[in-house]
Amino acid sequence: MSTLVALFHNRWSVPILAELHRQRGSRFVTLARTLGMSRESLRRTLAALIESGLVGRNPGYGHPLRPEYVLTTRGARVAARGEPLVELLRDRGLEEVGLKKWSMPVVHALSEGPIRFSELRERLEGISPRALTLALKELEAVGVIERRVTDDYPPATSYRLAADARPLASLVGKLAG
Repeated sequence: MSTLVALFHNRWSVPILAELHRQRGSRFVTLARTLGMSRESLRRTLAALIESGLVGRNPGYGHPLRPEYVLTTRGARVAARGEPLVELLRDRGLEEVGLKKWSMPVVHALSEGPIRFSELRERLEGISPRALTLALKELEAVGVIERRVTDDYPPATSYRLAADARPLASLVGKLAG
């Protein structure tokens, strides 16, 4: 689970990895234009990916001030699993919600079956109650998860994946594994 949290810490990490995998390396400006992101976000995300050992500068390419970025061996393995996830999120119009920091870790935690809020908090190390609440509300609003409240006293709330979110959970599981 910590791998997923680290990978989705930056909103753009998985799309950058997927794009570098698709293009087999790319320059800074090309990445910024292709992904439609700001230069500052790209700079910060690339720095984090380089620090984590997933991306590196291509030493044999062009001008030192305009480097090409390529995947490391480890980065290529992660990117190959992340590319189908980004495509599925894009196809379903879920990119905005799905690429937030806690969305995919929550989906992965729910892939095992219905879970209560407190159990989710235990599984997702480092998540605050507010962040978990926001992630659950956003995922429920787009139809990825379902919230069920029992009629018992006191009422109990459980969360589970929606039926059509199983392919998404499968891809997240591959990325985590």
